[in-house]
Amino acid sequence: MNILKNLLWPEIEELIDLKEWKILKNILSEWDIPNLVELIKEVDDKNKIIIFRILPKNISNELFSEIDYEDQKVILSKMTDQQIKEILLELEPDDRTMLFEELPGKILQKYLNLLPDEERKEALELFGYPEESVGRLMTPNYTAVRPEWTIKKALEHIKERGYKSETINVIYITDEKWHFLDALELKKFILASPELLVKDIMDYIFVTLSPYDDREKAVSLMRHYNLSALPVVDSDNILVGIVTFDDVMDVAKEEATEDFHKTAGILPLEENYLKIDIRKLFLKRIGWLLSLVFINIFSGAIISRFENLIMTFVALVFFMPLLNDSAGNAGSQSATLIIRFMATNEMKWKDGLIILLKDFFVAILLAIAMGISVFLLGMFRGGIRVSIVASLAMFTIIVISSILGTILPLILKAFRIDPATASSPLITSLADIISVTVYFTIAKIILF
Repeated sequence: MNILKNLLWPEIEELIDLKEWKILKNILSEWDIPNLVELIKEVDDKNKIIIFRILPKNISNELFSEIDYEDQKVILSKMTDQQIKEILLELEPDDRTMLFEELPGKILQKYLNLLPDEERKEALELFGYPEESVGRLMTPNYTAVRPEWTIKKALEHIKERGYKSETINVIYITDEKWHFLDALELKKFILASPELLVKDIMDYIFVTLSPYDDREKAVSLMRHYNLSALPVVDSDNILVGIVTFDDVMDVAKEEATEDFHKTAGILPLEENYLKIDIRKLFLKRIGWLLSLVFINIFSGAIISRFENLIMTFVALVFFMPLLNDSAGNAGSQSATLIIRFMATNEMKWKDGLIILLKDFFVAILLAIAMGISVFLLGMFRGGIRVSIVASLAMFTIIVISSILGTILPLILKAFRIDPATASSPLITSLADIISVTVYFTIAKIILF
């Protein structure tokens, strides 16, 4: 590999400082798009603009559609209206729509007015669909053929129009009024006899989306059926666009990040962590933390009710952190498994009873193992009676916490609340209340 491709940022920065534009252009023109994306991420706003402007037009246009929306806005802010118009026209309609979603209303209106009538109408149609809907992701750039055409004519049409399509891996069949009929892989056309009609190779096996479907449905269907593109049809079965693999992967990444934040008790971050200010980070995190403080007040209140018991059997205190942590861990494990299962859309409601039974038996086995370990530990720390209390409490707590971790996401889903809200902090706090209540109740029954 050419050593120039491996230059580090300090060397690139030095070329910029020396205004060696020709050398820099030659070097960066050899880089692939993923490396240029990483470079844009690393540099400051001033150098983002310099790098973008110095690249050949064909590379800069391709690069623009791949970089973050925040970086796109920085670059556009330093361009003339004509330059902005050229970039917007080069973007795929779905990428352009996603950029428009990130813009303030005043700037959005300005950019829309830069587009020719046809492109502006197309952008407004895409932008009119609900936020996080398939309509915001789809592109109208696809290749369609008619069922009465010969395979030869269809292939000629694909060659003629395919360069404008976002993908030609899948070819769509519609009637003269654009009613959707079928979707076939390109290889079926290539391998078929040229004299056959398109309808002769149609199998009528396809999956469609509505532009009003949630974009997570597109992720689920594409993953389940292993498809690279999905057709989008309206209520009259008119083919209005397609959703492609690259757009769906962007959504999957966003949804995974959002769920990851929720499982940590954090409101999802819409911006790059390095660019979000401290106040926003504080507001994203403080809500859950304050809520959990009030939940944990119950644990303290329960402990205070057993103050005499604790003073009489001080050894009980030794097992409290162990029981609380085990309860939280068991509940979080169950919740994580169920939330992940739901996220892949593998779960059906009819599976609910099977899931509960399976988790119950797993919880019993876990509780037995944990109960035995605590009993043996208790023999050295508190004697036979305390060890019996601790082991029985451990057994009961593990079973209850595990079932809680399974049931809570199911309940939230039934009420159309994101199951990821059943996050580790919430499960842990509820498990703390349960473990304290169970532990001291068993202790009071056995020791008094």
